[in-house]
Formats: sequence, C-alpha cells, structure tokens
Amino acid sequence: MYESFYGLSAKPFQLRPDPHFFFGSKGHKRAMAYLEYGLSQGEGFIVITGEVGAGKTTLVRNLFNRLPSDQIVAAHIVNTHLDPDDTLRMVVSAFGLPYEGASKTDLLTRLEKFLCDVDHQGKRALLVIDEAQNLSARTVEELRMLSNFQTDDKSLLQTFLLGQPEFRATLHSPGMQQLRQRVIASYHLGPMDAQETRAYVEHRLTTVGWKGDPAFDDGAHDAIYAYSGGIPRKVNTLMDRVLLMGFLEEMHTFGEPDINTVVKDISEEFQVPDPAGAPAVGTPAPDTLPGHLPDDDGDADYKTGLRTIDQRIGERRASSVEVLDERMMRLEKSIVSVLSILKKIVATPHGAVTHPMDNQE
Repeated sequence: MYESFYGLSAKPFQLRPDPHFFFGSKGHKRAMAYLEYGLSQGEGFIVITGEVGAGKTTLVRNLFNRLPSDQIVAAHIVNTHLDPDDTLRMVVSAFGLPYEGASKTDLLTRLEKFLCDVDHQGKRALLVIDEAQNLSARTVEELRMLSNFQTDDKSLLQTFLLGQPEFRATLHSPGMQQLRQRVIASYHLGPMDAQETRAYVEHRLTTVGWKGDPAFDDGAHDAIYAYSGGIPRKVNTLMDRVLLMGFLEEMHTFGEPDINTVVKDISEEFQVPDPAGAPAVGTPAPDTLPGHLPDDDGDADYKTGLRTIDQRIGERRASSVEVLDERMMRLEKSIVSVLSILKKIVATPHGAVTHPMDNQE
C-alpha cells in the first residue's frame, strides 16, 4: 500500500524471514562464522539460540543461499510440540519420504536408505529444527540417535538446533551430556545496539530502493531503538506501521513524537481489556476523585467535583474524536483516489485500442 507512495519496490519491513534483507550486525556476522565452521565439519550438532525475533531463521536461510544448491539436501521442521515418535515421522516427511502407517523400524530404515543415497550422489543431508526450546528431553535424545547414521568415514546427517534462550538450560541439563559432546558449534545471538538498529532500518529501506523519502531524524531512531531493544522483528513490526501511518497521513519526515504515536497505538491494541463493569484504565477510583468528600457536609463539593471530571472527560473524548475524524478523512481521500484509478483501469480493457471511427456518429 505505502510502497508506491514512497517509491519503494517492495515492503521493506515484512515479518517473514527473507535472506534478501540479511543485515550483518556484529552478532549476526559472528553467528554466521560459527555456522560456516560447523557446516564445514559435516557432522554433529550446531546450536543457535536467541530471543524471539532475533533473526535466527533468517541467519540460517542466508547461509543456505550462499551454498551451492547441488551440495546440500535440507529439511526444515518448525512444529516441535511433538513426542519422539511423531518427531521421527516429521523428519521422514520433511525429507519427502512416505511415513503414513509405517512402524518406527520402517521409518528408520527408509531414512537411513535415503541418507545413503544422498551420500552416494555426493551431497550432504542437513536437518534444521526451529523452536528447539519446545523439545522434550526424550525428543532431543531421539534426534541425537539419528546422528548415529554414518558410513565408515563420515556422518550421514548433520543437525542445526535453533531455539530461544531457555533451550540452553535444556542443553546443559544432567541428561544431555551425550548431546553436548556432539555439539561442534554453539552461539547465542543477542540484540543489536542503537547504532546497528539505525543501520538495520536504513539497510532494509535501501534494499527496496529508498532514496531518502521518508526521512527519519535522530529522535525517531532513538525512539525506534527504545521500543525494539534492537530485536529485528520488533523493528519490522514498528516500522511497517510507521510507514503505513505516513502513507495515510501523507508524511515524508518522521520525528520522535511520530514514532511514539505508533508505539502508543500498538501498545493499546495489545492491552488486556477490562472486565465488564470495571472502570476504564486511567479513571480514578471513586475515593480519589477531586472534590469527593466522604463526610455528610461535602455533598456540594462532591457534586461539583463530579461535574468537573465529566467535563474534562468530555473534552478529552471530543479531542480524540477530532483526531480520529481527521485521520478518517485522510484515509477516505486515499481510498477515493485508489478507486478512481481502478475505475479507469476497469473501463479500459487491457490491450484495447480506440479506433478513430468509434468517435464518428
């Protein structure tokens, strides 16, 4: 929607992990180095942890894009709320093998044959497990057992485990000693700092043809970092909404107040609604209302106080309605403009040519 308004070729802040937008912060570069080293070993487990939205999946997909497609056969699993048997079925299915109605022995046999065939083709098999923090200890052990598939001189399956920080607790629990011995590379991906967050925003904009429109001043970037904490996904969520607001209100420059307005809108959308009959958030309790005197002689002051509060609430509501009406008018203006363009397109069939004779009576 806002791409054409700002002259961008695509949405710069989509939530879907896309290696095309990969940004090499200090942490991401170091994590990439660990991944490349681990992958070069061709065996064992590689563990990458990080906060929600830190960019773990994008990191791995960027690594895949840098590898010749004829060298790696990869399977990616994201549903990890499974028991060990279901996990094995998921692995078999992820590699494109039949799994319905098969026993565990059949599944293991099929998987081993597949891995041997991949090896004979001069390729390597890689299993990527996302959301590893959801894996139970028994499921992790089942995955470890799959690493036993090997020839005389090499392992047939390598596994990447991507998870949130709590997976590190699982990894270092007493029963995970055998798995820890097979981890050849491990890295925790932290958030970006303020300077990297600014560079990240500009990098994603530049990737889709940004020429400085819209512009963000220093205060805007400070507010972006304050909200996101340097987490890429939170930056994307915020910036997508910022650009949408800019389109609707025809803005070409953003400052700290503009960013904070969007932050406030996002916060209110995720605010837990009050129980039925509870006072609205921010409304003072009855015994704290200005002019409320609990003694019998204060009725006049009490009523005066209530009228004052009602008046103030009415003024605030009127102000909010005015702001909302202004935004709605701008939105309607944009919609009318788009509909006008669509009507012109529909009225003129694609490829139709107006013949001079058509205009003669």
